[in-house]
Amino acid sequence: MSTRAPLFTPVLIVGCFIIMVSFAVRASFGVFQIPIAEEFGWARAEFSLAIAIQNLAWGIGQPLFGAFAEKLGDRMAIVLGALLYAVGLVMSGLSVDPFSMQAWEVLVGFGIAGTGFGVILAVVGRASSAENRSMSLAIATAAGSAGQVIGAPVAEALLSTMSWQYVFFIFAGAILAMLVTLPLMRAPVASKIEIEESMGVILGRAFRDPSFSLIFIGFFSCGYQLAFITAHFPAFVTEMCGPIAAGGILHSIGVTTTSALGAVSIALIGLFNIVGTLTAGWLGSRFTKKYLLAGIYTARTLAAAAFILMPITPTSVLVFSAVMGSLWLATVPLTSGLVAHLYGLRYMGTLYGVVFLSHQIGGFLGVWLGGRLYDVSGDYSFVWWIGVGVGALSALVHLPIRENRSPVVAVPA
Repeated sequence: MSTRAPLFTPVLIVGCFIIMVSFAVRASFGVFQIPIAEEFGWARAEFSLAIAIQNLAWGIGQPLFGAFAEKLGDRMAIVLGALLYAVGLVMSGLSVDPFSMQAWEVLVGFGIAGTGFGVILAVVGRASSAENRSMSLAIATAAGSAGQVIGAPVAEALLSTMSWQYVFFIFAGAILAMLVTLPLMRAPVASKIEIEESMGVILGRAFRDPSFSLIFIGFFSCGYQLAFITAHFPAFVTEMCGPIAAGGILHSIGVTTTSALGAVSIALIGLFNIVGTLTAGWLGSRFTKKYLLAGIYTARTLAAAAFILMPITPTSVLVFSAVMGSLWLATVPLTSGLVAHLYGLRYMGTLYGVVFLSHQIGGFLGVWLGGRLYDVSGDYSFVWWIGVGVGALSALVHLPIRENRSPVVAVPA
């Protein structure tokens, strides 16, 4: 009599912890937008470009770290990523001009690539049984949201007691400290069939497949929307939101300024994303992933359009954060699961990394355009509507994807 494989394994637990710490730091960068600009008198586009470069480096680094992990070991890739991340944070804290800040964000971006979704989800996917894989990927993704819940408020709290430079140093220490859990992450091996297939064969098969191209194109808007909101929404709320009423619920819990509301909004997005991501993982094991993805992008598009058309008030900020949060990273377990389903688990890290590059190209444009167009026009309206348009495009391009192939299942060690 067979027994059901456990959902929670040491690989999943450690992977969740690493992603949580990595994403807590990464999600806090929008909180530094105004303090850094005010200290040095930089235009909004300068620090925005630094975050944009970070996103692009993350995207470029993702397939490289995926291939590195598959050739030399997952734990080696994670250690390298953490070291680059920590050095990048320290040097960013020592930067006093825009060029230095932007240059060091390359290391931060590569560090996120080595400690983020591409490497961790590939390990989790191989360690999970077929029936648990969709949910395991969702849980690991939700851990990133848990990091987002704590990252921005922690940064905001630290900034009230120390300079932004020291906050960066503390975050660098946190990234290195998470490595103490790494010995528990023992990666499983792939199946015999997958081991016999070379990376070139698998990549060639994927690149010739129109469905892979559609997945690549569709992930662009996800990166655009998420990176723009992460980098600019705290500043957007600080400057555009109506005042917080004295005696109201927000005021009574200590959220008395729109700056504090901006940090809370990022945390609220992360909180609701935990529920949304887990729901997406549960649905992904039961329904067609491409239709779920199309539905998520449609809902995001409608939510963003409705928000920008309404007056910006504390209530609308909280409602939008909750709605967008429930859709935030729900695309990740579905997209990574779709890649694993179509092309197998052996080179999932590399293939998902290639798809994720599109996500980060979108992220680069979302962050950079947000700062550049803000400096030109004085607000975020135009770049926001671009996000609405690319979201609608992503909803459409997922519909023709062929999702009728049998996955190759990994055999746990």
